[in-house]
Amino acid sequence: MEIDKIKSIIEAILFSAGRAVTKKELALILELSNQDIEQIAESMKEDYKQNKHGIELISVDDSYQLCSKKDLHEFIYPVIDKRAKPNLSNAALETISIIAYNPRITRPEIEAIRGVSADGCIYKLLEYGLIEEAGKADLPGKPMTYKTTADFLKMFGYSSLNDLPELPRYKLDSNKQIVIDELVEEQEAKPEAPMPERE
Repeated sequence: MEIDKIKSIIEAILFSAGRAVTKKELALILELSNQDIEQIAESMKEDYKQNKHGIELISVDDSYQLCSKKDLHEFIYPVIDKRAKPNLSNAALETISIIAYNPRITRPEIEAIRGVSADGCIYKLLEYGLIEEAGKADLPGKPMTYKTTADFLKMFGYSSLNDLPELPRYKLDSNKQIVIDELVEEQEAKPEAPMPERE
């Protein structure tokens, strides 16, 4: 089958599905290897990057989805989307960041990191579909664990959790306060200001 025909089929599947379609699904339908699907998808991404296209192909974990280009949102939103958009407070952003960097984390563990109750934030994030239950932890009381969803990746523009920015290294000082290593090293590397000469 010609490459252009394969691209047309993938485009039709993604458009019709209206959701992220896994690499495995596409490989089965087209009788191609996962590696072939990856190469074709990368080629399609480049095709869509041309200014003449209003859509783009994005990767979400091991899946692909067609989306409108971000810079066209202001024109699309008034026409087709009247739903309330997630309005995340700083507390909710802190909570979802903790969950993203610690998949399968429990509510008490989140609260231990934040120092305050996380019930309201977890409820909101579940309601928005940005996190989901990830099963019971093997701990006393079998608390529920949480992880982020594909909607979280799409909302924040990541293909997978591996794309999250690396956290800064830190250590605790004698007062049990966090000290950022990089900042400490930067301060240590700075030469001391010379003393002014006396006249």
